Amino acid sequence: MIIERRFHGPDGSGNGGYVAGLLAERVAIDTVTVTLRRPPPLETELTVTAEDERGHSVRLWDGERLIAEALAGAIVVPPVPPVPFERAQEAAEKFRAIENHPFPRCFVCGPEREPGDGLRLAPGPVAEEAGTEGVVAAPWVPAEAPSRELVWAALDCPGGWSFDVAGRPAVLGTMTAQVAGVPEAGERCVVMGLARSREDRKMHAATALYGEDGRLLGRAEQIWIEIDPATFGT
Repeated sequence: MIIERRFHGPDGSGNGGYVAGLLAERVAIDTVTVTLRRPPPLETELTVTAEDERGHSVRLWDGERLIAEALAGAIVVPPVPPVPFERAQEAAEKFRAIENHPFPRCFVCGPEREPGDGLRLAPGPVAEEAGTEGVVAAPWVPAEAPSRELVWAALDCPGGWSFDVAGRPAVLGTMTAQVAGVPEAGERCVVMGLARSREDRKMHAATALYGEDGRLLGRAEQIWIEIDPATFGT
């Protein structure tokens, strides 16, 4: 497996959701838990090893360094309910990271990416009202029908932004996702994020992707970890 440079999150390492999606495609089950152990290196020949005969567990290696592992998982919370596409557009206008993004060139949510080069999701807070605290939404209109790993990528960053990580770097630690389908080219989709709970540096989030007709295309549960930028990658 080689992670192309354009699919980075922090500069110099792969976007967590995208890498998790690549690895999840090697697991013979529909709901997969991926744990990222180290920052995934870019443009490097990585090795995938099967850990059981059923194909329910694989690991990703950079030489002898364990980068990530994937195994059969389960999702225990209901999917985050959608908002209308127009409301997601309004939320995106309040995206808090335009000037204070910890990873401004992230493939998924980096505002410095050129249109067409990244997903440029802008998960902003849904208008404050009963039941919407800690909920973000972003519109997504893919120019082409995306691959399943791109659906994993789209399900990634909105989880972190549900905690408002502007100026406070955090990276994906664990992601359990289930992809039911992929959107069509030009389809007006909505990605939702929900802050579930926090334990010191660990943040528990959930995300969901909906198609234009309201069908649930994918959902995820995540653990995000706040990091010290000075030590990230060491």
